[in-house]
Amino acid sequence: MLRTLERRVAATGLSLATVAAGSLLATGWSTPAQAAVPATIPLKITNNSARGDQVYIYNLGTELSTGRQGWADANGTFRPWPAGGNPPTPAPDAAITGPAAGRSMTIRMPKFSGRVYFSYGQKLVFKLTTGGLVQPAVQNPSDPNRNILFNWSEYTLNDSGLWINSTQVDMFSVPYTVGVRRSDGTAASAGRLKAGGYKGFFSALRGQSGGWSNLIQTRPDGTVLRALSPLYGVETGALPASVMDDYVNRVWRKYTSSTLTVTPFANQPSVKYFGRVSGNVMNFTNTSGAVVTSFEKPDASSVFGCHRKLDAPNDQVRGPISRTLCAGFNRSTLLVNANQPDAGSGSFYKDGVTNQYARRIHEQMADGKAYAFAFDDVGQQESLVYAGTPVQADLTLDPLN
Repeated sequence: MLRTLERRVAATGLSLATVAAGSLLATGWSTPAQAAVPATIPLKITNNSARGDQVYIYNLGTELSTGRQGWADANGTFRPWPAGGNPPTPAPDAAITGPAAGRSMTIRMPKFSGRVYFSYGQKLVFKLTTGGLVQPAVQNPSDPNRNILFNWSEYTLNDSGLWINSTQVDMFSVPYTVGVRRSDGTAASAGRLKAGGYKGFFSALRGQSGGWSNLIQTRPDGTVLRALSPLYGVETGALPASVMDDYVNRVWRKYTSSTLTVTPFANQPSVKYFGRVSGNVMNFTNTSGAVVTSFEKPDASSVFGCHRKLDAPNDQVRGPISRTLCAGFNRSTLLVNANQPDAGSGSFYKDGVTNQYARRIHEQMADGKAYAFAFDDVGQQESLVYAGTPVQADLTLDPLN
């Protein structure tokens, strides 16, 4: 079930924000020494959705001081999950009643690596197995959350600060904006759509040929719920498994006779790796000429999920190279730039074969930043904000227009 980066790291108690926190130097961020971060900080939730549905909030994750998985109540008190079962057993009701339209409320966030879910009109269904929490998996038609309108943000709060992001790695659904307020009076936000961006995204995806409109899920009454990620589209058959083949084949042909240079660390420009295809495998050498890792030709699932043939272990060689390759394939920049990653976004998604889902999401973001695939943080294109001395986090539920 936990096949995308988000779900893989969630299974180990980490959020996408944690992965970003662990790779800030690679993407150009820095984390200066800060004063002690309090045990909990306020999360202000503002409902600007203009919807009349009751909102439910969930704060789920891993308690960083103990490694235990569980949930936090509105006061930020940690509650560990009880033992699960096989078949899965119902989880305790962790729902916090959220604010009505036009209102705000504040809850407390503990030192967690986790997710803040929110749903409209119905509570989400969570269950526990012997291995822990079962997350919603709406690519499965029988998932009990399939017809619920919901979404989630991810965050990590630890002694070094707060990282919080919006995410569309698994799906694009009801819009929201995340923010931080710092002790020096500064603030930052991410994830806000352009005016009309929500409907604009779905309209664009419906008009995209090649099966991309099949990613859209609706209720039986026609209400639009979400668009699945292309990874889930391929896995469920909604999107053709061959959707990226033409581009991948052209990349493989190009680098049979030329070299792809990867400089994965923004703060270490002298660290370079050189890729050439031989025998249908792309081999990467270091500056000494030694082969350090190799990649088989990836399929669409590997590209969209940044896994399988583009697996990215948490190391200092293969993982960083794979991250860069994954970003280049999704953005379709590998044919126009033999030096990766790209410094800017001007050449992203220009090829006829590309991640159209990611393309359409970025087009509709107010600042162009999003987490539309697992390694969208390559080149700092992600919708992530950070505060070393956080005094408040913000989650704004935006209108569906």
